[in-house]
Amino acid sequence: MSSKKNVRFCDINPLTYAISTQKEVARRHVKNALSSVRFATTLQEEKLPVVLSHKSNILIKTGKGVDPVLQQNKVVNLKIASKTMSGLVIRPGETFSFFKLVGKVTPKKGYKAGRVIQHGKLVPDTGGGLCNLANTIHLLVLDSPLDVTEFHTHSDALAPDHGVRVPMSAGTSVSYNYVDFRFKNNTDQNFQLLIWFDDERMHGELRCERPVPWTYEIVEEGHHFRKEGDAYYRVSKIYRDVKDKASGELVRRELIWDNHSKVMFDPSEIPADQIRE
Repeated sequence: MSSKKNVRFCDINPLTYAISTQKEVARRHVKNALSSVRFATTLQEEKLPVVLSHKSNILIKTGKGVDPVLQQNKVVNLKIASKTMSGLVIRPGETFSFFKLVGKVTPKKGYKAGRVIQHGKLVPDTGGGLCNLANTIHLLVLDSPLDVTEFHTHSDALAPDHGVRVPMSAGTSVSYNYVDFRFKNNTDQNFQLLIWFDDERMHGELRCERPVPWTYEIVEEGHHFRKEGDAYYRVSKIYRDVKDKASGELVRRELIWDNHSKVMFDPSEIPADQIRE
């Protein structure tokens, strides 16, 4: 009896999930309408002079159980969404909102079915893969004095690591429109976001008007995998180190994420030496 009482309304069946989702969408629309937040909306072709950070990641993931069609669809989705924000200038006092720019993700706009996480499982759905774009932007922002104001997580173990482990290579969750990614420019200069693609990778760049006096580094400690019941989890603590550019001295260390991510790929691809009891 107690287990039934603990079942959330949204988890009863697909209909209740859809009802709950629409309720949250409506709630966010009302919140946005009543908010005094100034959102960044200006796209500019001319690039600001200083490159503050550059990130890139492989577009097509491979591995056991990874559907190549959904991977190709993800690339389509990323290119559509990136057009709404590449060149965006974030002025002092303005806030970047992922879904204020992207809007509702629909087949009519050209979005295809890609991988999304629902109820702890990877399933195909329209617009799947946009978390990849949000995560790239998040990493750019962590290399800057911009302030993250809304950040939601999902699994940081969507696909096996290829080569050296990159902390937070995934993990930023977005879902229209109430699971948003936002950051605010509380500095005294403009910043600019650029997104582009080549044959194999998506690139993101954050530019500004003047150099900043700090450097930023993402540091992961205690990384390992652990079996819990029938599932495996990636476990680690991820920090951001802010250092004085002139002296190299540590200004502060911030815990970004106490990572406990369910492994969403075939566990046989987890390196045996990274599994702890």
